Amino acid sequence: MKYISWNVNGIRACVEKGFLDFFRVVDADAFCIQETKVQPGQITLDLPGYHQYWNYAEKKGYSGTAVFSKTEPLTVAYGIGIEEHDREGRVITLEYETHYLVCVYTPNAQRDLARIDYRMLWEDAFAAYLQGLDERKPVIVCGDLNVAHNEIDLKNAKANIGNAGFSYEERGKFTDLLALGFLDTFRTLYPERVEYTWWSYQFRAREKNIGWRIDYFLLSERLRGNLIEAAIHPEVMGSDHCPVELRITL
Repeated sequence: MKYISWNVNGIRACVEKGFLDFFRVVDADAFCIQETKVQPGQITLDLPGYHQYWNYAEKKGYSGTAVFSKTEPLTVAYGIGIEEHDREGRVITLEYETHYLVCVYTPNAQRDLARIDYRMLWEDAFAAYLQGLDERKPVIVCGDLNVAHNEIDLKNAKANIGNAGFSYEERGKFTDLLALGFLDTFRTLYPERVEYTWWSYQFRAREKNIGWRIDYFLLSERLRGNLIEAAIHPEVMGSDHCPVELRITL
């Protein structure tokens, strides 16, 4: 199985920058996107052979997720079942016979950690949600988790300690999530490899490769032996993020 995840930072803009070209070439079994920034009816994607599932934020032009799957899932769930956390279209869960696939766009803590209290509530609720799924069958989680876990995961680590995406609080919650029995697939396969998935639009950051690794595929621990590859595609343009890929036997 091949899965792709990509924060497109606005699907309409990304389509204009070649989204469909990459989508067709990569030929994923399921393709998950975050930060769609659309409302119902604002875009129609012609994706033959794929079932489409969209979760929209109440706020226009904000957040949102979608999953395009070749296989029709047994069930589809939007959100995590908590109204406070389900207004921004951040989670879609597809249930297949062998596993759950969860697409997530984690809330940003914002400048000066203005939203860190909410982020901590979200982290606890989302972790509990994943635990509940994992009790039933293995889980694959993908998306923009808005955190660089360790210093190897961003270019200017020391200058960003305490900033949104690299605060002790956010990194600690990511550590806690892994401790619940989930694997960071890329770091599992490549403990020392330096690659990034997001670059600021400022200061020619992408050109200079001044980036962060904040987009992930996580797996239930019991799928460790099924993991084949975890790849990052910095060559793919169209967003300030690049796609990440998982290949796994299921």
